[in-house]
Amino acid sequence: MLESKMTALLLESYEVQTFRKTEIQRPVIGPGQVLVRIKASGVNPIDTKIRTAVAPYAMPELPAILGTDMAGIVISTGEGVTAFKSGDEVYGLTGGVRGLQGSLAQFAAVDEKLIAIKPTNLTMREAAALPLVFLTAWEGLVDHADVREGDRVLVNGGAGGVGHMVIQLARAFGANVYATASGEKCDLVRQLGATPINYREQTVEQYVEEHTDGKGFDIIYDTVGGDALSSVLGAVRHYGHITSCGAFGEYDITTSSLRSATLSAVFVLLRMLSGEKRAHHGEVLTMLTRFIEDGKIKPVVDARHFTLDTALEAHKTVEDTSAAIKIVIDVD
Repeated sequence: MLESKMTALLLESYEVQTFRKTEIQRPVIGPGQVLVRIKASGVNPIDTKIRTAVAPYAMPELPAILGTDMAGIVISTGEGVTAFKSGDEVYGLTGGVRGLQGSLAQFAAVDEKLIAIKPTNLTMREAAALPLVFLTAWEGLVDHADVREGDRVLVNGGAGGVGHMVIQLARAFGANVYATASGEKCDLVRQLGATPINYREQTVEQYVEEHTDGKGFDIIYDTVGGDALSSVLGAVRHYGHITSCGAFGEYDITTSSLRSATLSAVFVLLRMLSGEKRAHHGEVLTMLTRFIEDGKIKPVVDARHFTLDTALEAHKTVEDTSAAIKIVIDVD
């Protein structure tokens, strides 16, 4: 029988912004939930934004356990759960926002709709690096832009967490993929299967002419926002689609409007925060498992290892942008 306590990291102050390691009560599962023994916690920029109090749309009341992505083992299941059983290895984007417990703890009670069976050919660390970034990629590229074989897709910021998933997902659908990156990251973009565009050496007009004969890209997936998003609004073809997970700001969309382009925004946390249509996350992650087991998609995980004792260092690594795409914390 499991002990009633667990080790967890608590964020107790948005002013101090540090974690306290402590023993607390292990969560009790309710209907539709599974109890997961967490093995690894993926760190995303949203985790650091919550810790530093710059994400008011997602910040929980304190004290709270942060950590959005997780991978682990099902220990028990609640009433009505039929898709999972004790011993299943699972992964998902399951908490760390508002009232949902995060993954910087030994156990979590999670909604079965938010998880899927982990790919058999990935470690727990690799699996924990995937959910948020892949779900974000899927929502913009598939749910919104309806990517098709032969589409010319531009990924604005291809060497980041979401960007490296968009490249691979677009390729899996048979699209021709181009991605902007700084000079030193162009090799990674090329390795992932996209044509790299060094945005420091080419203007938007130059690479639109080179790669699309001046017509523009069928789909643009922006992962950067700000001026980087504004700069590519004219790089879409007539009646094309621009989608962004970084569009937190005010924009003049005249250029894209004159091309009759569709613009859409991605806010991947909404299903967790609202409770609406949560099952879609589990369904998409189930498809991701197939992609990975078929060798079509792979995570890029930083080689450095962090634990609950060094979780703050992991956050700092994401904040200073020194991470090799994804940072993962070994929980258990």
